[in-house]
Parts: sequence; structure tokens; C-alpha cells
Amino acid sequence: MVTEIGATTVVVAVACAGAAVWLTSVGDAAARRASLLCPGGGVVAHGPPLWAKAVAGWRRLRARLRAEAWAPAAGSVIALLGASVVPLLLGAVAVPLLRRVRRSAEAWQERDRRVDAVIALCGALAGEVRAGCQPGEALLRAARDSGGLGEAQPAVLAAARFGGDVPAALTEAARQPGAEGLVGLAACWRVAVDRGAGLAAGLDRLEGALRAERDQRADLRAQLAGPRSTAAMLAALPVLGLLLGTALGADPLHVLLHTGPGLGCLLVGGALEGAGLWWALRIVRGAENA
Repeated sequence: MVTEIGATTVVVAVACAGAAVWLTSVGDAAARRASLLCPGGGVVAHGPPLWAKAVAGWRRLRARLRAEAWAPAAGSVIALLGASVVPLLLGAVAVPLLRRVRRSAEAWQERDRRVDAVIALCGALAGEVRAGCQPGEALLRAARDSGGLGEAQPAVLAAARFGGDVPAALTEAARQPGAEGLVGLAACWRVAVDRGAGLAAGLDRLEGALRAERDQRADLRAQLAGPRSTAAMLAALPVLGLLLGTALGADPLHVLLHTGPGLGCLLVGGALEGAGLWWALRIVRGAENA
């Protein structure tokens, strides 16, 4: 009987020891995995804090909503504050105007990106030619890396691959806004192919000229930043006047939205404000185009 009890005790002890060894090995493996995931010894985080999530959500919402989407919202708020439907109507009227302004800004940004892409195309093409590639093959590689041909890339690459008129295809591609530098690339290509001149040297000079033109345009925009800021500040002065009048207790919204002279002043002031902004932006845009 004693022998059976002793044998049972030994079996239980061995089982407990094995379980302890197994648990220890599992814990060590988990610790090693955690140390590999967090080599600095930090604690695994459960995600960003609530304020960071809120900021990220606001940025995503602002990115999805276009500029013109805020006009009806602002008009609705002002309509509730002023107890009038006029701000709501003005917000609805401002939607197409703001959409046009946004699309114009996006077009200028796309133009700037295409200018940079054309400059990168010239530099990459010159590098490929110096590396020993034939002009057609060099154009295929450079176009894939830079994307300077834009929407006309399939036509230009087809002409380069199958022996077509590459200068004509480049000239056609130069009609895209911001791709005017492709006209110089077409001229360099024509001179290099017809007269045997060095294509790389011409591309280097073309790239330098395009870079100088881009830098000059950037410097001009920096100089025109002052007039742009002044126009924006002058445009915000009526809003500041409304806030100041409300702070003084004059209730300017009631005067503008519920009285005849106020409505007349609102219409005339809005028309003058829009005309002034349009004229100022036209002057600035004309200087940039020049």
C-alpha cells in the first residue's frame, strides 16, 4: 500500500514538473516573440489616442468634402442664426462658383506636376542615351520612369517602338497643359536623328532651360503671394465687420436680411466683393501667364 502511494506521488510530481517546464517554455517563447516585435522593450500599444483618431477623422472628412460642399453648410448656419432663407440661397448659388475655382486650382497643380515630369523625362532620357541605349529604347525606359508624356504616352511609345514619327507624336503630346517642353524634346530628337547631332547634349541644354523657366515661375509666384494675401484679407473684412457689429450688439444680420436697405446693401456689396476678387485674381493670373 505504501509502495502504491509512493508510486502515485512520484507520477504526480513528474506530471507537475512537466507541466511547469511546458508553461515555462511557452512563457519564454511569448517573451521572445514580444521582444522581437518590440525591440525597444516598450509595451505594445492598443492604437492612437482618441484625440488623434478624432483629428484623423476630421482630416479624412475634409479631404472627401469638396470646397463647394461647405457653402450650403455655412449658408444653413447663417440662415438659422439670422432666421432667413437668403443665406441658404446664397450658399446654393456659391456652389458652382466655388467648384470652378477648385477645378482651376487643381488644373494649375496638375500643370505644375506635368512640368516637373517633363523635366524629369529629359534628364532620364539623357542618362539612358549616355548609358549606350538607342534613342527609341531610351525613350521607352525614361517614359516609364518619369511619366512625363502624360496621356499621350501610348502614342509616343508606339511611334518609338515601331519606327513612327516620334517628333510629331511629341509635338502632339506638347498640347497638354504644362507639357510645352516636349516641343523642345521633339526638336532635339529631329536634329539628332536627321543630322546625327548629339541627343544627350541637346537634352541637357533643354533640361537646364526648363528648370530655369520653372524656377523663374516659382520666384514670380513667391512675389505674387503678397497681392494674393492682400486680396484674401480684403475679402474677409466684411465678415469681420459683421462679427464686430454682433459683438457691439447692433444685430447686423437682422438689418441685412430683414430690411429693404439692408438687402440692397447685401446685394450691392456682394456684387462689388465678387467683382473685386475676380479682378484681383485676374491680374495675378495674368502676371503668372506672362
